[in-house]
Amino acid sequence: MDTSNIVPEHEVPLSIVEKGWKSSHLTQYQGFWLPLKFLSGVMACRERFEACKDDIILNTTPKSGTTWLKALTFTIFTRTRHDLDNHPLLTTNPRELVPYLELDLYADGKVPVLTNLPSPRLFSSHLPYELLPTSIIESNCRIIYLCRNPKDTFVSLWYFLNNFLPEDEPPVPIEEAFELFHGGISIFGPFWEHLLGYWKASLERPERVLFMKYEELKEDPTFHLRRLAEFLGFPFSIEEERQGLVEKIERFCSFESLTSLEVNKSGKTRRGNPNKNFFRRGIVGDWKNHLTAEMSEKLDQLSQQKLEAFGLTFKDVGK
Repeated sequence: MDTSNIVPEHEVPLSIVEKGWKSSHLTQYQGFWLPLKFLSGVMACRERFEACKDDIILNTTPKSGTTWLKALTFTIFTRTRHDLDNHPLLTTNPRELVPYLELDLYADGKVPVLTNLPSPRLFSSHLPYELLPTSIIESNCRIIYLCRNPKDTFVSLWYFLNNFLPEDEPPVPIEEAFELFHGGISIFGPFWEHLLGYWKASLERPERVLFMKYEELKEDPTFHLRRLAEFLGFPFSIEEERQGLVEKIERFCSFESLTSLEVNKSGKTRRGNPNKNFFRRGIVGDWKNHLTAEMSEKLDQLSQQKLEAFGLTFKDVGK
């Protein structure tokens, strides 16, 4: 892929967090906390990405089921091209099959040539709705957003970022990380504002923005796989339903299936990060094993304060 590093330097007011999320120092940009090392990619993506109306963009906050969403969407999206017995997911991590705009394609301020990709194009992003490239909104392309309850998201994020610390550096205490997360300081956060941007967009443009919840996807995957296929414009046919393809895709993309693959046990991303770091437990409610009652109550109260007025709730909030 041809690239040219032509993005100019930007004067951005920086407010650096020098502790807490030690593995990725953050900078505040237009109300959101972005990893400083990815800022040039964010700027390049926002300025130079030209969306097409047939594009499909997958969006999440980090550690909200991103890898699972990529696997499911890619498999549904390409099911007429790839048989499950000889599928790219068997040898390639979902992250590589559905590249991030700001973290991969436009990383370090590079501008890739994407016009030669077949349509529809499938991309992913962690950017808040407010920071998406203007062309994504104006092109009216499809956006799929997967969210996860804040307590499980936080615990998974805490584990994830500690995995990237140097071996000689002690892990970040959960209490320290919690105060930052609760205060709105997290990668691509504040968490609640990130959710609200896409939630509001899904209410305003439900035909173009699909809002999904991790917990509901875990509870009834086949229902939501059909919903996802319909939104993509590739609904399952009567013959595919008869053959049990929905259930086959569910099993093929399950946490157990993906984590059993050698590529996800020993493989690495293009940046050299172990693929296994992008998988942990893949369950709902693991926060109960890590958060104190006070932590849980604080997140419940903040979620209710931030989200309920807009009709957005999580089943386990308050429990």
